[in-house]
Amino acid sequence: MKNLFNFELLSRDKNARLGQLSTAHGIINTPIFMPVGTAATVKAMHLKDVEAAGAEIILANTYHLMLRPGQENIREMGGVRKFMGWNKPLLTDSGGFQIMSLGNLRQVQNDGVTFKSHLDGTKYFLSPKISTDIQNALDATITMQLDECISFPATYEESKRAMKLSLEWAAMSREAFEHRIGYGQFGIVQGSIFSDLREESAKGLIEIDFDGYAIGGLAVGEGQDLMFKTLDNTTKYMVQNKPRYLMGVGKPDDLIGAVKRGVDMFDCVLPTRSGRTGQAFTSKGQVNIKNSKHILDKMPLDLECNCYTCQNFSRAYLHHLFRGKEILGLMLLSWHNIHFYLNIMKNIRNAIKIKEFEKFEKTFLNKYYSGDD
Repeated sequence: MKNLFNFELLSRDKNARLGQLSTAHGIINTPIFMPVGTAATVKAMHLKDVEAAGAEIILANTYHLMLRPGQENIREMGGVRKFMGWNKPLLTDSGGFQIMSLGNLRQVQNDGVTFKSHLDGTKYFLSPKISTDIQNALDATITMQLDECISFPATYEESKRAMKLSLEWAAMSREAFEHRIGYGQFGIVQGSIFSDLREESAKGLIEIDFDGYAIGGLAVGEGQDLMFKTLDNTTKYMVQNKPRYLMGVGKPDDLIGAVKRGVDMFDCVLPTRSGRTGQAFTSKGQVNIKNSKHILDKMPLDLECNCYTCQNFSRAYLHHLFRGKEILGLMLLSWHNIHFYLNIMKNIRNAIKIKEFEKFEKTFLNKYYSGDD
């Protein structure tokens, strides 16, 4: 049947996976990077340019959208995709990570979390059912369970408590999910860096039977080596025939290392956040366009990049825009960074298809770590 939410594993190169996820709103080729549109906008980007760069799915956030403009307003407008003018698949984060970030402004209970809005201090209560109902109202293609994401470092006891609570919330989220053709819901594996907790979490979520599985609680300060070790101790317990999503990751070398360990989907604010602060990702590493050495630099950001920014503007011009605090500078660097990330994923998919992922990894990282001197 057409438009079923279905993941097909097309090929493997060791643990790296090439797949295709069919949804109600289009096909997603994996591995894939999802640009972040937290408040129903990818910051400093036109969505037509996000799509032209190769995006097949973007991410929005339940926490931010429930506060402003509110899920009922978005429902009235036909859902978040119609509201923002995006015709492809969209994933909504449940808000767990953002609530964790509120620190003392939140209180976790067995049935949910009470928190104060960062906008005006208004008190809210978010339960697994409420979070899922909001995401249903937003008409997200992919809905996430509500989980408790804890910071790093965390003790074993605290990690175990949060993992078990997240499992309870997973079952409640699944029960509240509105099953529709082509729509899916992901559970989130927790357990910090502890392999036995990750195993228990993954197996518990598989019993609940989600449409896909995310890996949460990483990229929160543990460092790349420990993140990769934790991925090794997590993906081996995850099912083969459903997509795997590593939340909030990360830098280009993080993406490649995670694909190597069997991850299919990624999101991160870095491409646009870095673009807005003058940081560009290139084939030879990061470039700070604010650096005075670029005042008369006639080179593009990246000689190997065919994005609009690199094909039309010099580093000198981009430096001038940032020095003059011109909005166009933020837009052009964000545009480049999004294109660069999505191009990495396209090249990864091609490499897996022809069984040359390790060759791609070695070639890319050698150049990326060589520096932009």
